[in-house]
Amino acid sequence: MQFTGAFTALITPFRDGQVDEESYRALIEWQIENGIHGLVPCGTTGESATLSHDEHKRVISICVDQVKGRVPVLAGAGSNNTREAIELTKHAKDAKADGALLITPYYNKPTQAGLVAHFKAIAESVSIPTIVYNVPGRTGTNLLPETLFTMVKEIPEIVGIKEATADLNQISRILELCGRDFTVLSGDDFTVLATLGIGGRGTISVVSNVVPDRMAGMYDAFVQGDLNKAMDLHYAMAPLYRAMFMQTNPIPAKTSLSLMGRVPEEVRLPLLCMDDAAKAQLREILVASNVL
Repeated sequence: MQFTGAFTALITPFRDGQVDEESYRALIEWQIENGIHGLVPCGTTGESATLSHDEHKRVISICVDQVKGRVPVLAGAGSNNTREAIELTKHAKDAKADGALLITPYYNKPTQAGLVAHFKAIAESVSIPTIVYNVPGRTGTNLLPETLFTMVKEIPEIVGIKEATADLNQISRILELCGRDFTVLSGDDFTVLATLGIGGRGTISVVSNVVPDRMAGMYDAFVQGDLNKAMDLHYAMAPLYRAMFMQTNPIPAKTSLSLMGRVPEEVRLPLLCMDDAAKAQLREILVASNVL
């Protein structure tokens, strides 16, 4: 399975404190209808940190069932607890996800050698195509390109990385070391086009929750050689890139989808829904961007 193109880091809809399966299935269907190339349940944007293990597994199973093989499903399965990551990755494989997205351990702040050992332990316990997720702003630890190169040589399950440093120099170094056939996915919407330009293969996107057709269209235009169209879409989405992070992700994305009538606005503590002033500002951006 090729993990290339525009993948949506799906929000997880809640209603009255519970996973809203009906809204979730409808959101997945709408994403596929609008040309998205792949889906990622239970990532950061899916509020995975506040899901129980049972909820986490159910959300992934729902996604795989709804998709029915039409696009790849990369199941979020990472943890700062290696044993827990192994359990979630085993479930992802049992649920027939196409691959696992595994974040580097957060809070613990392992050494680079500890990062290698963590991913080796997971791969030794369960073999599934793996995209490593590097997001130092969330984890406190940067997976260095040289460390990733070591991992790629020693762990065949690792087939790519979601790179969310917004550092094109680091992305370039990864491709220099791991080869231009290695799959690098942008983890920051505003760097997607630039990442494609230096050899990246796509994105795991937040903004595509709201405009899946535009993010998928930008990728398609780029690979078809229509750089002007790709740039037009990039700059048209730029206000949305900023809006999706005007508060902590996924609050703006979920609020946007609520304003669009697609999911409930509800988030889980310690996140809070937007206040009226922030919501009004977000609405203005959505209207100006022809989303509403």
